[in-house]
Amino acid sequence: MASHYERELRAVLIGSPDGVRAVTRSCTAAEKARAMQVIRRPFLVVRAAGSGVAGAGDLLAVRGDISFPIEVKTTKEKKVYLSGRTMVQYLDLQKEGERCGLMPLYAMRLKGVRGDSWRIFKVETSNLTGAVSILARRLPALPLTRNGTPHLDWDEGLPLHNFLSLLCRDSDSYTQTAETLRSKANAWTEKAETLKMEDAQKAILEQREPEEWVKKFRL
Repeated sequence: MASHYERELRAVLIGSPDGVRAVTRSCTAAEKARAMQVIRRPFLVVRAAGSGVAGAGDLLAVRGDISFPIEVKTTKEKKVYLSGRTMVQYLDLQKEGERCGLMPLYAMRLKGVRGDSWRIFKVETSNLTGAVSILARRLPALPLTRNGTPHLDWDEGLPLHNFLSLLCRDSDSYTQTAETLRSKANAWTEKAETLKMEDAQKAILEQREPEEWVKKFRL
């Protein structure tokens, strides 16, 4: 059964019009339009060779500007807790993500709901660069339980149509976003330096005022 949903997600990511229409059949017109963007910028998607490949996920999506392994989970419950084998899967994904500079993903499909039934989560890694680092800022990580253990919560994931819309923005948009972030960072740095200089000048003036008063008193 799991392989059926892997094929469903694969059909979407490779930009198959029929595949996209199948998963957005009960979505709104706006949601369908966002999802359809993947037809213009599709992925090559391959299934992992087998469960023995640690950290490879179920699918590997590859495109010229970005690639990521995907672990697919299907469930009737909105929350899935990781333990035992599933926790090992998570840790393996995280390890490979750190080792290779990748952003592993979980794709969670909730059965029996209308609209977009897929939700996307990222596995937290610390060494992302380029377009993937910009994309990662927009994706939710797996939420944590009260004990600090990652788990899947469908309500907290990013809907697939929104994920596809982010993925299929033009590369110029990513460049513009990066430039905007850099510009804001530079502006904050300049403002901090200006405030620092103003504080230093104020401290000097405050120090001079008593000295001027003493001079007048002596006269």
